[in-house]
Parts: sequence; structure tokens; C-alpha cells
Amino acid sequence: MMPDYFKTEFDKIVNREYFSNKANPIRKKAFDRFIERGLPNKKWEDWQFTDLSVIKNCEFRISERDDTPKEKIELSKFGFENFNSIVIYNGHYQKDISSVPEGVRLLSNLEYMEQCDWNIHQPNMSSFDLLNTAFMDSGICLVIEKGIQIDIPLRILFISSGDNQIMVTPRVHIDIEESSSLSLVEQHGGNCNEYLFNESMIINIEDNAKLNHVRIQNNSKNTINIGNLHVKQKNDSSYSFTNFAFGGALARLNLYADLFGKNACNTLNGLSLSDNKQHLDSHIVTNHHAPHCISSQNFKSVLKNHSSGVFNGRSIVQHGAEKTDSSQSNKNLLLSSQAIMNSNPQLEIYTDDVKCSHGSTTGELDPDALFYIRSRGLDQQSARALMVGGFASEIIENLNNIEIKNYVRKFFDDWITKNSL
Repeated sequence: MMPDYFKTEFDKIVNREYFSNKANPIRKKAFDRFIERGLPNKKWEDWQFTDLSVIKNCEFRISERDDTPKEKIELSKFGFENFNSIVIYNGHYQKDISSVPEGVRLLSNLEYMEQCDWNIHQPNMSSFDLLNTAFMDSGICLVIEKGIQIDIPLRILFISSGDNQIMVTPRVHIDIEESSSLSLVEQHGGNCNEYLFNESMIINIEDNAKLNHVRIQNNSKNTINIGNLHVKQKNDSSYSFTNFAFGGALARLNLYADLFGKNACNTLNGLSLSDNKQHLDSHIVTNHHAPHCISSQNFKSVLKNHSSGVFNGRSIVQHGAEKTDSSQSNKNLLLSSQAIMNSNPQLEIYTDDVKCSHGSTTGELDPDALFYIRSRGLDQQSARALMVGGFASEIIENLNNIEIKNYVRKFFDDWITKNSL
């Protein structure tokens, strides 16, 4: 059954005066489809291990202008002081403390849609995409102009704050034009209570363009974070993505990558750390439409106490996508007998002459390896921490930027210390 508050909040947002009424037909169409489709439940194959009852049982309200910061935001506490940053606070773009490097055009969501004469395909892969379109309000678009190379990473910082069951639905468009490149950090943080974050990010990577994308999700423990990521790649393009899922009571990443151009390269990595009763879910689909493309999915999870996780990865090779090279790997480490991991790597191949592989392992720390390390003089806690660090290091060490790598490594070390392995 659909919660009543969605209809109440939808009526509010379509009557906002500061957003163009031209969006309302798009919103209404998406909302009607959302109501028809409904929220996912455990009868849906892609959601059978993720319980969304917390969304149904709360009464979230849309973020209002009163939910903007009441005092100066100290960006230094979020790290990455050397990066240009775009700051979005409770769904509201903070122009005064945001900046982008030369060669990057920053538009509001409204400006972008008007520039495209409102003729933009709206994502509809999931109910949460439809919900995002129905409630889209503030949002941004980044355009990396043709031939521009952005060497220093650009950060999009989503800050969540408040105590009143806020619902935020940002829309982000990123267009990487021909022969350009960008390194992007997408960071989620802040302190809040019973907060629903539902983002849709749409990325278009043109011929010979490159995007290196690191997502760091470290929301407070009462946050629900739903990330809907749509990537389209053309000829000779490259997309490298690493997801670090650390925070939130419930977090779900829906990533859909479509390789439409020849010789496209798509590299997807992830590391999740969960404890207490956290639930961290990764739903990954890589769809090969063109020949001579390379893709990989490499996701790892570390689970403690009563936490749970999901990896649902699928690689599709369409007819005509010969010479595809696609691999999937999911490895999970359980640090308690109560932790639960559900893993389901899948291959769908509709053509010949391809190289595809997939694999999954879930288990506890190897007692023989633990005994060997302890025989070298380490105590139990230090030996376990060393083994967990070795398990996770592959994902962390693959990061190219030293500042991002050090930030993630410090968080990981603090997590190890806090959880007294």
C-alpha cells in the first residue's frame, strides 16, 4: 500500500512558484506511473532481500527553503579543501560557497531543461527514478566542454541535516563532451534524523571522453540513501567508478551503465562497511550494445554484528556486441555469525565470440591465516584488523588521487579501531 504522504507532498511541490510550471506535466506523468508501479517490495526479484517498510512507516516531507543552513557551513570538516566544490544542502544548491574550475559550465536543473527545450528523456528504470522525476525541483547540470581536461577533482557535496523526516530528491546531469575528462568526487554526509535521500544522476560520456567518479556515502545512521545512477558511453570513452558505502541505516545503489560506442571501457568498483543493523545494497547492471568493449565489476563487503548486504550484479551482452570482455567479482567478509550477505552475479549473453566471467565468495576470516599472523607476535585484535585491511586494500589502493585515497584510508582505519575487531 502506498503511503498517503507522497500524494500530499506531491501537491505541495507542483504548486511551488519558483520552479517552472512547464515541469508539471513531466512530474505528473512520472507520479502517476510511480503510484501505478508502487514502492518495491520483497516479491520483486531485484528487491527480495531489501526491506523498505521504514519508508512506508515514516511520513517524510519535502525539503523547503526553511531547511537551508541557518549558519555558515564549515566545509573544512568534510575534507578535500583543495578541491572545487558544489554544495547541496538538504537538496538546495548553495551558490555562495560553490565553485567550478574553468572549462566547466554549471547550470541549474531548470536552466538545463529549458536549454534542451524540455525534451529530455526521464529515467524510469526503477520506482525511485519515477519518484525523483515527480519531485524534481532544485538540481544541477555540469557540462565539461569539448577538449577540456580537469586534473584536480571536482566535488559535489550533499549535506543532510534536520530532525523532521525530510525527503530530498536531487537531479544531477553530467555531460562529458568529446575528448574531455573529469575527476569527480560525490560525497554524502551530515547529521540528521529519519532522512530520505533519493538522487538520480544522469551521465553522458561522449567519444574519447573520460570520467573518473568516486562516490563516498557516509550519511548518519538514520538516513535512507537511494542512489540512481545512469551512465551512457560512446566510442572510445572511459568510465571508472568506485563506491564507498559506509553510512546510513539503509542504502541502495542502482547503477545502470549502457555501452553504446565501440571500444568503450567501464570499470565499476565498490567497498561496503556495515555494522549494527545497517543494510547496504548494490544493484549493478552493465549493458553492452557495441563490439570491442571492456567492463568489470569488483565489489567487496565487510559486515559486522547484525548488519546485512546485497550484491546483485548483471552483465548483459546484446546481439552484435562481439569481442566483449566482461568480468564480475563479488567477495564478502563476515565478521560475526549474525551478519548476512546475499550475492547474485549474473551474465546474460546473446551473441558469440565474447570473454565473460563471474564469481562470488562469502566467508569468515581464515583461521589458519589468523593463527599464522598471531604466531608472529600480534594479538588477536591486531591480527584480525590486519586481515580485514588486506581484504579491503585492493579497492582503496586503486584510487588514483592521493588526497581521496588518504581520506578513505583514514575512515577505514577509524572504522577498524571503532569496531574493535
